[in-house]
Amino acid sequence: MKFASKRGNEKAELQLTSMIDVIFLLLIFFVMTFKIAAQEGDFNVKMPIGGGAGAQDTTNIPIKLRLRASAEGELAEIVVNDSLSFGNDWQKLRAYVLDLTGGNAPPTPEEGPEVEIDLDYNLRYEFVIEAVTAVTGQRIGDDVKRLVERIKFAPPRKAK
Repeated sequence: MKFASKRGNEKAELQLTSMIDVIFLLLIFFVMTFKIAAQEGDFNVKMPIGGGAGAQDTTNIPIKLRLRASAEGELAEIVVNDSLSFGNDWQKLRAYVLDLTGGNAPPTPEEGPEVEIDLDYNLRYEFVIEAVTAVTGQRIGDDVKRLVERIKFAPPRKAK
């Protein structure tokens, strides 16, 4: 690319070679330092379909988890299968799921149990994550112990 100067026959030129070199060096740097991380929190979760009031499928759901919230959105109580109450102790819930599953996830997610999580409308999101973490498994050092692969959410209940 040439530019004409006001001095007459002198021509000013713009050198692009060094700019292209710098751009290629930056491109190589970013390509070489790019790290592909494993997906975190990859759960098989089924969300409720809005507006549907049909009958719910209750087959193969041995664990119905009910999370009750206080007026402030804090976790008040964990109830399993409408009969067992664990207060707000996640360790007791994990121990119950360990006993139910035998401590190991089935070879394929379709064969294993499914957990239906029913929660109050005003429950804070961190407690929902704690519930999912408690029933899906745990990490002990480098070993990951999977328990339940399938999670289903019931439509949220409005606060009374």
